[in-house]
Order: sequence, then C-alpha cells, then structure tokens
Amino acid sequence: MKIKDILQEKGTAVITIGADESIHAAIVKLNHHGIGALIVKGQEGQIAGIITERDILQCCGETCNHLREAPTRDHVLCEVLVKDVMTKDLVIGVPGDDLNYVMGVMTKHTIRHLPILNEGSLVGIISISDLVNAHLEENVIQSRTLKEYIHRWGHTN
Repeated sequence: MKIKDILQEKGTAVITIGADESIHAAIVKLNHHGIGALIVKGQEGQIAGIITERDILQCCGETCNHLREAPTRDHVLCEVLVKDVMTKDLVIGVPGDDLNYVMGVMTKHTIRHLPILNEGSLVGIISISDLVNAHLEENVIQSRTLKEYIHRWGHTN
C-alpha cells in the first residue's frame, strides 16, 4: 500500500498555523480540530516547520514557570511564538512511498506526524494512527483472501 492510497481515503486537508502566531493559538487550533500537529507556514506561505503537542509540552515544561502557580490575568496567554518552538528540520514523505517504509522512517525519527509533499507542494499529512489503521486493514484483507483460498482449495480436493 502506498501513502497516496491512505491520503485518498483520509483526504488531503491540512490544518496550518502561521509561524508568528502564539503557542496559545496553536493549542486552541489543535484542540478545536482534535489533532496532534499543525504545519507551520512562513510569511510567504511556504512550509516553515511543524508544531506538535510534544513540542508545546516541552516548551511549557521548560519555560512556563507561571504554570507552577495559580494563574493570574497576566498569565492567561503564553507569549511564546510558534516559530520559537516548532520543528524546523522536517522529515517528509511523498505520495509514492510504501506504507512499511514510512512506518520505518517515523519509528527511526520518533515522530507521530509526517507531512506529505509532492514536487515541493504540501498534499497531506499522515499520522502514525493512519499508518497503523492502514496496516491493520491490509492484514485483514490478506487474511481473508488466504482463508477463502484455503477454504476453496479444501472443497475442490
């Protein structure tokens, strides 16, 4: 199975955020859409990076000292910007990549979200759960096919 097959099933919509937006805005978007990562766009609309839940938690754990105290009105919004926390060195996939290859890449780099580019243009994003679901579906189909073959073979002899 190829990544393009997963994107065809899942869709190619990608939620983005600007590099100059706040971490708070990123958290709101992640929560609103029920997702774990946002593609970060630069001022000219180019892909500047990715920001994930893990990036935000790491940032807050290191820099948000006010989280240890009861929040005051001054601490309601985190003033850290997305560009200060995002991952800039992207690992990417392409639509023609094989499912098992991409699983290996994501495991090697310990990432849970993989932007998919086609000739430099963003065409989707794949999560580790998308890959697990596709792999499971592929295995179920193979198992059914083998069982049907064995069943037919047993009835012809």
